Amino acid sequence: MAERIEENELIKARLSKLKALRESGVEPYGERFEVSSFIKALKDNFAEGKEAALAGRLMSCREHGKSRFYDLKDSSGKIQAYLKEDIVGPRAYELLDNFDIGDFVGIKGETFKTRTGEPTIKVTEIKLLAKSLRPLPEKWHGLKDVETRYRQRYLDLVMNDAVRRIFEMRSKIVSEIRRNLDEGGFMEVETPMMQSIPGGAAGKPFKTHHEALGIDLYLRVAPELYLKRLLVGGFEKVYEINRNFRNEGISIRHNPEFTMLEVYEAYSDCEGMMKLTERLITNLAQKLFGKIDLVYQGKDIDFSKWERISFADLMFEQFGIKADDSHEEWVKKLKKKGIKIEGKEISRTQLINIVGEVVEPRAGNHPVFVIDLFKELSPLAKTKKGSPLLTDRFELYIAGMEIANAYSELNDPIEQKKRLEEDLRNTQYAIRNTKRVIDEDFITALDYGMPPAGGLGIGIDRLVMILTDSPSIRDVILFPQLKPLKT
Repeated sequence: MAERIEENELIKARLSKLKALRESGVEPYGERFEVSSFIKALKDNFAEGKEAALAGRLMSCREHGKSRFYDLKDSSGKIQAYLKEDIVGPRAYELLDNFDIGDFVGIKGETFKTRTGEPTIKVTEIKLLAKSLRPLPEKWHGLKDVETRYRQRYLDLVMNDAVRRIFEMRSKIVSEIRRNLDEGGFMEVETPMMQSIPGGAAGKPFKTHHEALGIDLYLRVAPELYLKRLLVGGFEKVYEINRNFRNEGISIRHNPEFTMLEVYEAYSDCEGMMKLTERLITNLAQKLFGKIDLVYQGKDIDFSKWERISFADLMFEQFGIKADDSHEEWVKKLKKKGIKIEGKEISRTQLINIVGEVVEPRAGNHPVFVIDLFKELSPLAKTKKGSPLLTDRFELYIAGMEIANAYSELNDPIEQKKRLEEDLRNTQYAIRNTKRVIDEDFITALDYGMPPAGGLGIGIDRLVMILTDSPSIRDVILFPQLKPLKT
């Protein structure tokens, strides 16, 4: 309560300064200001005696008689600004009493170095660009204020340079993925985010309603079925960096709105997607960090080695489960090993979660491809040659976290419809209050012929977690979903 009262008093003081500025003829929410460079570029190529025009936020102030030193910060870095009354003039210097830490200003002046060698701007002109009415946090306590950091990301970015660097790195990661795929002959496309039939993944969708058409629509859980339609249409190499939505739980690895990369390549297969995945991720590490051995949460990750582990073998070794076991046998064997199973059946989503529990203890200091997944877990994947109950599919785990999923795409329309119908029966109960039907238009598209293809999905948020050594998905999403504050 005391902190709130103090903050209110500070806001009142700033409102008073705002009024004084306006009465002095100063527009406190200024107009365009032409800068000569970003601060970092100026400091990287610093030379004394050059004219400079910079803009940014005032972060600190030190007064010395008739002069002041400010720290000015823009998106690239900070620099010291020196203001002296007999240089900027008495009126401009007097107005500085109404400036506060957090204000945005533009400055013009000449570069020089102080006696201690500090790069500095000797200011000849200063202009207020935006008045800050709330004081910036004096201290940022990290995990103690983690909820506030997520809710007020704008403050987090102002006060925490390490957080800013994570999101700058995220942008570079996405750009490098695009560059790599573009150079590989892939075409970036966009597919519907609102769909009349949710498909392509097992997640529970968000439901909405379109007034003009008078129909219910669903935010997509995956773009897969639309991207495959493009293969039918003759585009042979496509990708989409897409937003997906799943009406499910929130955790350090799950956000209801998340970003995926999905890639489809005609005449390829699961093996081709495995090679593409290795190339994409190894290239990211090398290009952005100059090395292929990184550290994630204290664990060394070596991207020069990619291991393959059979899911079917692991399920038998750890749970005694075989691909041809009945649902009843699954439940019995899992319960015997202490796995909690709710309800009378086990959904595909629950089984996928079990994969994480199985693989994590075996995950070493390198990426692991989990192969030989059961057919009932993979209704859109081709079966493995010689093993009709297994699929030609992999899930990629890094540091025990699932990062990617890929398979040889099922392109037999008759088999595909049969598999979707089976999946519908098996998972109907898992997505309550949602009308579940087969996407008949997708089957029709397959009837016209889809070439054999490999498909790949990479979770961008989780990949960024690994590459930036971030413990939570909330640390790599600018505005993660949070429960509203009680008022």
